[in-house]
Amino acid sequence: MDVDKTKDVDKTKIDKFAQKTQAMDKRIAKLYENVIAMPVIANTVPQALIELGSASQKLHQAIEELYQQNEQLEQTQEILEQEFERYEELFEEAPDGYLVTDPQGCIQAANRTAAKLLNVEKRFLLGKPMISFVALEQRQYFRTFLSQLSQYRKNQELFIGLQQRNGEFFEAALTVAVTYDQQGKAQNIRWLLRDITDSRRGELALNKKDYSFSSDRPVHKYSKREIIPLDPQTLWYVHQGIVKLSTLHETNEEVLVGLAVPGMVFGSYMTSLKTYQATALSDVELVSISVLEIIASPSLSHALLPKINQRLQQTESFLVISGLRKVQDRLDRFLQLLKEETGEKVAQGTRILVRLTHEDFANACCTTRVTITRLLCKLKTQGRISFDANRYIILRNID
Repeated sequence: MDVDKTKDVDKTKIDKFAQKTQAMDKRIAKLYENVIAMPVIANTVPQALIELGSASQKLHQAIEELYQQNEQLEQTQEILEQEFERYEELFEEAPDGYLVTDPQGCIQAANRTAAKLLNVEKRFLLGKPMISFVALEQRQYFRTFLSQLSQYRKNQELFIGLQQRNGEFFEAALTVAVTYDQQGKAQNIRWLLRDITDSRRGELALNKKDYSFSSDRPVHKYSKREIIPLDPQTLWYVHQGIVKLSTLHETNEEVLVGLAVPGMVFGSYMTSLKTYQATALSDVELVSISVLEIIASPSLSHALLPKINQRLQQTESFLVISGLRKVQDRLDRFLQLLKEETGEKVAQGTRILVRLTHEDFANACCTTRVTITRLLCKLKTQGRISFDANRYIILRNID
């Protein structure tokens, strides 16, 4: 992966810097020996050389800290890559078809189910326009839908006839969502694809986005900072509140790997991490869903897939954050992620509706608490952030 190449380059630069510093030490020692042998200047110059040697020692300490930070970053990236691989497996084995296209509808990625539904090998799907699978009489309708899609910020439903490669038609239900970059420009479109040709209307209604997971299940309440129990055969659905998902390094340092917000699911069943902990960041309300129930109910599986997809997208975002080389860039990207996941529009900008400690920020950005404090103060001085009366961060609107 590209992330691994970046890590190798960084470590090579640190090694070269360390070698140059060691060579400098040898030159200072040699120079000191030569000066001592000269009685005329032996009482003045050696002090300067001693101070230079002290500065060299500080350089060695800085190099050691760089090695430690590089190692911590590698460990964090490895954890996030494992998490990403787990969600990628869930994506491939999902019971529904899943496609990713550019804003013009050209296919960039597809899972096995989508390839099977369209009767095309995955490798031949890439690069093809979605409209080529739409029934001829509905293509103008599809073009209009696609051109207007970026105007909506919420998921959209589309029911349309699709044609397989062999000419067979089927009725399809599409759940469509647009993702945007930091400038608010449409980046790509995600399509959840279901064949509803033989489905009954009642089952179709169950698969829609307004499906209630809490209507016939008990709601479990946990207080702020309370540890939430995890069962490998159970998923938690977040009905209200925000849950912090974390793991531990071998050094017992906490690593933030996710934030489960309302409408999202989480659980130890969805991760391969040996150490996995869920902590309530606010008072939360959760609904327990059995894995056996999910396996036995295609309708429930269909309804849960977009929720699992949310966690997959968030894991990708955390992986990108850990791969950025500058701490300032990691912090900026993390604040943007918090804005997307928990942001609330206010007069001054966007308020982040979760209060994380500076230690949480440091764990997410692979740095120290002191560095986070300094960078947040810098952002405040620059007018890019502020704090409300309850100490929630507000990302300011900057013209």
